[in-house]
Amino acid sequence: MTTLTPTSVPHANKRLFAILAIVVITWLVAYNIIQPLADWISYSALGLGRDSHLGESLAFFLYDVPKILLLLSGMVFAISIVRTFFSPERTRALLGGKREGVGNVFAALLGIVTPFCSCSAVPLFIGFVESGIPLGVTFSFLIAAPTINEVAIILLFGLFGWKVAALYITSGLVVAIVAGFIIGRLKMERYVEDFVWKIQVSAGVTEEKLTWTDRIERAWESVKEIVGKVWLYVVVGIAIGAGIHGYVPEDALASVLGKQAWWSVPVAVLIGIPLYSNAAGIVPIVGTLIEKGASVGTALAFMMSVIGLSLPEAVILKRVLKMPLLITFFAVIAVAIMLTGYMFNWIL
Repeated sequence: MTTLTPTSVPHANKRLFAILAIVVITWLVAYNIIQPLADWISYSALGLGRDSHLGESLAFFLYDVPKILLLLSGMVFAISIVRTFFSPERTRALLGGKREGVGNVFAALLGIVTPFCSCSAVPLFIGFVESGIPLGVTFSFLIAAPTINEVAIILLFGLFGWKVAALYITSGLVVAIVAGFIIGRLKMERYVEDFVWKIQVSAGVTEEKLTWTDRIERAWESVKEIVGKVWLYVVVGIAIGAGIHGYVPEDALASVLGKQAWWSVPVAVLIGIPLYSNAAGIVPIVGTLIEKGASVGTALAFMMSVIGLSLPEAVILKRVLKMPLLITFFAVIAVAIMLTGYMFNWIL
């Protein structure tokens, strides 16, 4: 058996961070040669015209697919490191004792960095309610966690830069905070299924001790899992976006999804509600729509309704919510998303 000396662990960490530095440098080099390589394949190797529909679409596709996958891998790794500091127990403990208002803001912020999706809605809801966290605060967390999706943030950043990504995060926070606060003010606790109140949740909070090596290993596993699940959605979404980029006239989209069409925001939200798509598939399409003339607020409202108002989540939540509260939950979020879309269309 190998005995660890006091100096062996620091040396191991140095080797680990040296490997990480090499990986980061390799990633940066690869990221910066994508554009010239995509242009060379499209316009030189294949001889397509720079102004042709097919040339523009192919260059767009060849540039965006590796760029987004590289960006996705790097950012998922970084976000996963942050997420190792949060567990369901610790999140519940952090939200405990928070009053409405401040609690809604804090819950929405935690929803951004915690690794929970709509599939976790029922156990999280039960745990939060039984821990004494107000219903409205619980809903702010449940809205923010899936709606402010890390894949969507990364893809928007890669496609449009930090301003649009920040706009998406801000709008998601506004929706989560406002919707949760309204639901809390409506005092609808009686519409939570009776069995939820009878479940006993352990009050103890157990903290798992992780070294930096453990955190990095978990982050790498998250990269393999998440990118492995969404890469096909990325490719299909970018392929559709490339077709729109090369072949759809800007005026056509602007007339339907632009600022001048007052009805575009509610229509976009209503269309998005019954749809269910991975963020990796919908964001590249939304990004291309914005490039081609769709207003940012309308496009973000559509994306948020697809991601945050999915039918699978409604089916899952039906196990713990009675129909009046479930309908109110989705209606309040839908209205909040519409108002957010209008607000950003007006600002921009």
